[in-house]
Amino acid sequence: MFTGVCQLPSFPVILSIMSSKNFSSIPVLDYSLALSSSTKPTFILNLRNALINVGFLYLSNTDAVIDQALVESLKSYIPKLFDLPQDEKDKIRMANSPHFLGYSRLGAELTKGKTDYREQFDIATDHVSRWRPGDPDFWNVWGPSQYPDESLIPGFQQTMKNYLTQVAALGTTFITLIAEALSLPPDGLSRFYDTPDRMQHRGKVVQYPVPSERSVSNQGVGPHYDAGFLTILLQASPHPGLQVQNLTGDWIDAPPIPGTFVINFGRALEFASKGIVRATSHRVLSPPVGSSSPRYSVPFFHNIALDVRVRDPEYEIEFPPEILALRDERGSLSQTDSVNYSEFESQPSGMVQLMGRVKSHPDVAQRHYPALFERFFPDGLPTAGFAY
Repeated sequence: MFTGVCQLPSFPVILSIMSSKNFSSIPVLDYSLALSSSTKPTFILNLRNALINVGFLYLSNTDAVIDQALVESLKSYIPKLFDLPQDEKDKIRMANSPHFLGYSRLGAELTKGKTDYREQFDIATDHVSRWRPGDPDFWNVWGPSQYPDESLIPGFQQTMKNYLTQVAALGTTFITLIAEALSLPPDGLSRFYDTPDRMQHRGKVVQYPVPSERSVSNQGVGPHYDAGFLTILLQASPHPGLQVQNLTGDWIDAPPIPGTFVINFGRALEFASKGIVRATSHRVLSPPVGSSSPRYSVPFFHNIALDVRVRDPEYEIEFPPEILALRDERGSLSQTDSVNYSEFESQPSGMVQLMGRVKSHPDVAQRHYPALFERFFPDGLPTAGFAY
């Protein structure tokens, strides 16, 4: 098995390969190349370009880690999940959970203060909250998931758990590849993670319905960054809608490619890498009016430890000069339509996550985190276009 840091082409060659500062499409990386010592350097070089210059990539040929039969099984469950009776879905509504896990009705989430037109189930890897009275509130942002009644959708819970386990394993391995792409040892980013029993990673199963002809917005989910180190997205239906914002502010389509996952990098990694890695603004548009079916997707958010302050000296990473030079050659990241998760500059990761969830799900915050709710919503729950 290949170990150690990949030996890449010399610095001038890397610069010539990575000279494009903007992008007009999302690169496709073949994961099987990372599994052989003879092809791994090529994979690492392509990953480096995606990390620094794009912030997004498609990942193909992941069969060695993720069972494709399991993926197809999960996809077959998704329409059945959203077709459950409304009262059964409401039994596991997110407002029941201080961990922001559970069901959200159509129109029950905000991005940049505007209503997202999507319905979703937030489901995470198994975890027992370690929070006790007197502990920081953000320790309670992780905890057990809520699942629909097994008799109503037999097999879904175990299928979802198996999927989350496999995607989490891919994420853990991918973090070592990111480290190598930044010319660090494979464990160069391990300081940002806790022991497995103290970690939780979060998934969503999302439906973007076809809007009515009277709809005034096509916002499936508004422009945003993701929080952690990386997101692994299964686009579970053939509908387009995902768009990524490049350095000049243009929106670039990232349509589904069969047999791939979309991977993007979050604000925590951008801050931890001193701006080397791009957290890229993205959004999802609703299916066009008249479409025959909704768009389905399953994002998975690979988190870092709750107590980590990525800008504290104990977490500081010394990057090689050639990597810093690539960041400088790209230039400063321009203003985008996304503004979220800037709190990584000063707050622990868990607090950043909690504040993000409060702003997105004020009904949950009002019930479980009243002080933060009052801080962000001094006039009470927003009502216009919002469903609880």
